Amino acid sequence: MPAARSRSRLVWTLLALVAIALAIFYGVHLLRGSQPAGDDAAAPGGRRGGMGMGRGPNDPSAVITVAVGKAGLADVPVSQQALGTVIPNYSVTVTSRVDGELMAVYFTEGQYVKKGQLLAQIDPRAYQATLDQYQGELAENQALLKSAQLTVERYKRLFAKDSLAKQDLDTQVATVGQYAGAVKADQAQIDAAKLNLTYAKIVSPIDGFTGLRLVDPGNIVQSSSTTGIVTVTQTNPIAVTFSIPQGQIVNVLPKLRNGVALPVLAMDQLGTHTLASGTLKFISNEIDTTTGSIKLKALFDNPDEKLYPNQFVNVSLQTDTLHNAVVIPSAAVQLSSDGHFVYVVKGDTVERRSIETGPVLGDQTVVSKGVANDEQVVTRGIDHLRDGAKVSLESDKPKAADASATKTTGKHAAGAAQP
Repeated sequence: MPAARSRSRLVWTLLALVAIALAIFYGVHLLRGSQPAGDDAAAPGGRRGGMGMGRGPNDPSAVITVAVGKAGLADVPVSQQALGTVIPNYSVTVTSRVDGELMAVYFTEGQYVKKGQLLAQIDPRAYQATLDQYQGELAENQALLKSAQLTVERYKRLFAKDSLAKQDLDTQVATVGQYAGAVKADQAQIDAAKLNLTYAKIVSPIDGFTGLRLVDPGNIVQSSSTTGIVTVTQTNPIAVTFSIPQGQIVNVLPKLRNGVALPVLAMDQLGTHTLASGTLKFISNEIDTTTGSIKLKALFDNPDEKLYPNQFVNVSLQTDTLHNAVVIPSAAVQLSSDGHFVYVVKGDTVERRSIETGPVLGDQTVVSKGVANDEQVVTRGIDHLRDGAKVSLESDKPKAADASATKTTGKHAAGAAQP
């Protein structure tokens, strides 16, 4: 009896499991059958529709939406970029040309001074005394010269009457020459003393801004000192020095030697804002053998002081201009192992075309070969393109969106009408 009861319990357990499995299967079947006809039903073979009704981007019949830009003509400057350093056009360390006590300073640090403006005064009394001494000696020798000249005139009359020996006359003539030489020497000493008095007044040699005062009043300054009293720098105009590779000399040197003013722009460190514009003035007479470059110097008007000595700037030297060059948006230019290329729109397809690029002007790139004026090139949506791919322009996209919305609305209406 116990064995029969165990078999009966096993049978009922198996029947319960079968009933549960049938219930699950029937429920899943009902759920699938109750789904409305949608995109899955419309897709052939039960597959969901994708790009182009089940067609992927690599499908030859797929249509890819792209943005395009048109090639145009422009005059494009050919420029050489470099890193430059701003330097004063003139920088002078003002020193004393005579020895003496610095009595007074007539400038303030950082002041703008004009050429010839009085900057400092050296004690002039010793030089004034020397000048007075030389002037006294000059007066004495001038008197002696006058007396000797009168004596020569008397001796000439006596010699004419045969009342004086020729030797005495010659001696007196020589005495006149001696005093004449003494007078010239005294005059030279007077000029030197006057020059020293002039040097005792120290003036600015150029227009510019003064730096820090290097010597205070009361100190003894000497003409042999190299420290100086102050440094004056000229900042308007101002200069910028920079270097270019030696291979660019052929584009610069002939024009510079012929007097052509090559434009130069000085820009900020980011290269986004132009600080000043000037012209190239100087090219070095030798190439730097350590870097293979040559140094140049440009001059800039700097009334607003946007350029300051020892400032680093980006320099753009214009060496030429390409007239009526074909330019395209830089976003269209792609790079591969074979070089640069673009996709050119031909009707509703694109053509992959190799190009030769030139200078870049803003967001435009010069194409020297491969693209003609007015041709359309793809600027966005390039990732899925290949030669011969079908495309639609972004300007046509809103219409396609409207049609898609209409179609979707129709589907929903049909689905709602189904029982």
